[in-house]
Amino acid sequence: ICPLAYVMAASRAMEKILGIEASEESNKLRKIAFYGEWIESHVLHFAFLHAPDFLGKHSIFEIAGEHPQFLRDAIAVRDWGNRAIEIVGGRPVHPVGFRVGGLHRIIKRRELEPLLKNFDEIEKMGRRLLEFVLSLPMPEVSYDMAFMSLKGEREYPILEGVVSNNLGEEFPEDDFEKHVIVEQKKYSNALHYRLRSGKPYITGPLARFNLNYGLLAPEVKSVLEESGFKPPLKNTYQSIIARAAETYHAILEIGRLIEEYREPDKAYEEAEVRAGEAAAIVEAPRGMLYHRYKIDGDGRILYANIVPPTAQNYAAMEEDILKVGDLILRKPREEAQKLVETTIRNYDPCISCSVHMIRLRIIEE
Repeated sequence: ICPLAYVMAASRAMEKILGIEASEESNKLRKIAFYGEWIESHVLHFAFLHAPDFLGKHSIFEIAGEHPQFLRDAIAVRDWGNRAIEIVGGRPVHPVGFRVGGLHRIIKRRELEPLLKNFDEIEKMGRRLLEFVLSLPMPEVSYDMAFMSLKGEREYPILEGVVSNNLGEEFPEDDFEKHVIVEQKKYSNALHYRLRSGKPYITGPLARFNLNYGLLAPEVKSVLEESGFKPPLKNTYQSIIARAAETYHAILEIGRLIEEYREPDKAYEEAEVRAGEAAAIVEAPRGMLYHRYKIDGDGRILYANIVPPTAQNYAAMEEDILKVGDLILRKPREEAQKLVETTIRNYDPCISCSVHMIRLRIIEE
């Protein structure tokens, strides 16, 4: 459900190999669509899958009667995000409008104007969604966590930045593989990633928020601070706050980018195919997405390595479950299962829907 992130990471890596850069206006369009994907993904998770956990409910349908405005706002904002993807990318699911060097065609400014027609109302909805999330009962526990994300220079990171963590490390995207350890577990088909120190790390909204709080839109920080919130976020349950804050930020950024957009003279930058190798990292809704490619002089891919954010979070997810292990054992079976589900759902893994049916095996002695 985050195809644009993969298109952006692959395109940026190939552009580095070919020695070209997409134009400023092309990047504005990429960001408009990409922020639309953040909105679509974040709202789906925090409103429909995650919020019920904090209200003791099993699904959004159980809270719709008590909080109808929240549901209406969530649906409208998610639809608006999808519309941004469709206008720029050609369709809302697996958009086809992007290519190496830019876009396949010049997007006329008038094509973006439908997104501004109800912008004031969408902006209010984004604010209300954040306010609602901030009103949810939130566990006060504090964890010692390592975070890693892109770090922006002047803007909250989405398309590019240096890789940073809260342990004081900072390095370029091409050096990502030098700074992580890859593990293969006997019990899992999925690779696990850790920092060189052996410590698991978290990537995603929680990491972006804590490492780039100062770059959030002033309106977003105002809502957060009016509610008494102060950074940093201290546990994975609070990831719902980061997603709601990023959703409001994404709405505001789309509005700003549309106002600044000027139709370019050409849709994309031309390039001659040449051999080379490069990597790129973008911020998918769930966290850092790493792509590395090596191509030959005919453009054939000789080597590729793709590291999705959920894989990077596996080790941290497992450690989180161990942290609540004693609590799980003291709870009745149904409550224990719910606690495990919620702990995993905090990360919004790509299996976020399936964890509603997690199988928990309890061995009683």
